[in-house]
Amino acid sequence: MSILMIGTQRSGSNLMRLMLNQIPAIEAPHPPHILQRFMPLLSSYGDLSKTANFEQLVDDVCRLVELNPVPWEDVVLDRENIASRCTQNTLVAVFSAVYDVLAETRGAEFWCCKSLANVHYVSEIDAYLPNAKYLYLYRDGRDVALSFKKAVVGEKHFYHIAQGWAKAQRAALDMRSKLDESQFFSISYETLTSSTEESLKSLCQFLGVEYQPSMMNFHESSEAKSTASSSSLWNNVTKPIMTQNTKKFLTQASAEEIRIFELVAGDVLDALGYERTQTSSNDMPNFSGEEIAQFNAENDRLKAERQETMDAEDRARRDIQESLLKEIKERSTLASV
Repeated sequence: MSILMIGTQRSGSNLMRLMLNQIPAIEAPHPPHILQRFMPLLSSYGDLSKTANFEQLVDDVCRLVELNPVPWEDVVLDRENIASRCTQNTLVAVFSAVYDVLAETRGAEFWCCKSLANVHYVSEIDAYLPNAKYLYLYRDGRDVALSFKKAVVGEKHFYHIAQGWAKAQRAALDMRSKLDESQFFSISYETLTSSTEESLKSLCQFLGVEYQPSMMNFHESSEAKSTASSSSLWNNVTKPIMTQNTKKFLTQASAEEIRIFELVAGDVLDALGYERTQTSSNDMPNFSGEEIAQFNAENDRLKAERQETMDAEDRARRDIQESLLKEIKERSTLASV
């Protein structure tokens, strides 16, 4: 069975991933973000019905996985084996085959992909994996924005973060309205951290697996330690459940930041049951071109500032994968000349 987490980063997805990893039947690795990174590059491979083009895609995807910042230990990705597992010459088929090999290597019956941006590729996923199960983990977007502002990745201005957050939640809510409840499970970060055991038991029932008490001790696992050591983004995964890690935006974000977020994504906050603090449902975004230009400039400044303070080892691990993606783009450019 394939399990796909959807939503937005900085919402507790690594927490849930590590909890699921405590179930023997499920393998939930740190994701290389295959679909998110390769979907925009697909046109550069040309006609995938041609063997050479498809084999190149298979090799590039496998290389990305092999360069993952948190390694997939003991997993051997034989290119011919991966290609032979694909019943269609598509990126999703390659993605699925890679995760199948991972699960088989680890002796797991199911695999879980934590690449939350998969919410934007559901039509492609469903065409190849019609029985996939989706886990929608969401968090108050204002706390997500606060977390992104501090993180080494992502947008930094509340205006830009709100746009991305709202887009992902709208896509997930649209899925929830269309899929059968046997395929779609949604839970808030706030519920997961305040009623953890009850939430995990409900999740296990949805997945058809037995609840494991060790799920509560996720932070003691070797995978948690490996993840935490790979980036400052994931320092908290070696700590027990942080039950007070909610509504931080009330004291750590400015009223103006909160107002901007609520104007951009207030309808989604409303739909998910989060109370507004600076606007009402009647307020509409009316930012001027000059204001948006200022938001853009500040966002760029903050991102550049955060990059300068990134840990050198963390940067090096990320640069390895980015170098591969750059190589693929350059190869495509040369081929078109």
